[in-house]
Amino acid sequence: MNYRYSDYSIEQLHREIGVLKEKAQKAEQLGNISEVQINERKMQVALAYTMNPEDFQANEVYQLKMEPGFTFKISYINGVFAWGYRINLLEEMYEQIEALPISLLGKKVTK
Repeated sequence: MNYRYSDYSIEQLHREIGVLKEKAQKAEQLGNISEVQINERKMQVALAYTMNPEDFQANEVYQLKMEPGFTFKISYINGVFAWGYRINLLEEMYEQIEALPISLLGKKVTK
């Protein structure tokens, strides 16, 4: 039976993150890069469910943890996903809106 991460307790989420981390490490040892990426993305989504979405605000810009040099301007929060626009080093905002788990967002950028 499949469960949604939103139905998990914090303890279950932490266990799931550990299992996914193990799977990613095994896949990396076997050279299966796509499986590594899938498990890492699942880990990020599970981790997002351990965080408080209210800690992130619309119209604010945050660093991206996995991509130094890029920032992310939030348009709105829907559950544990931040919808908004990626900004590159030249301060150019990408045209396409995207959704990121809030676990990928770092510190708020102040200017």
